[in-house]
Amino acid sequence: EVQLVESGGGLVQAGGSLRLSCATSGFTFDTYNIGWFRQAPGKEREGISCISRSDGITHYADSVKGRFTMSSDNAKKMVYLEMSSLKPEDTAVYYCAADFTIATTDPFFFNHWGQGTQVTVSS
Repeated sequence: EVQLVESGGGLVQAGGSLRLSCATSGFTFDTYNIGWFRQAPGKEREGISCISRSDGITHYADSVKGRFTMSSDNAKKMVYLEMSSLKPEDTAVYYCAADFTIATTDPFFFNHWGQGTQVTVSS
């Protein structure tokens, strides 16, 4: 069974940093594309970043480029999201997701999701 568990969310002031973690199990880690997504209240789920297993490239949404960095540890089967220069508009529930189809930040193509972790950025 594919499982993803996010952690590391919390309350942070604007301009601050936070590191999210995603522990994975139940699938061959280095063959699945893994992404980070977020959903703010009243808004659609937004793709933030995705690691492509086919070419090793990490894709980012324009809204987080230069501020967020996604990384992975194959040995630990962990995925991380380093967030810096946080803004109040980054406030959302953050999810990691995995699938073996295509590498994209479109949440439609991901079938396996974690439960999410809340990130709140105060102004």
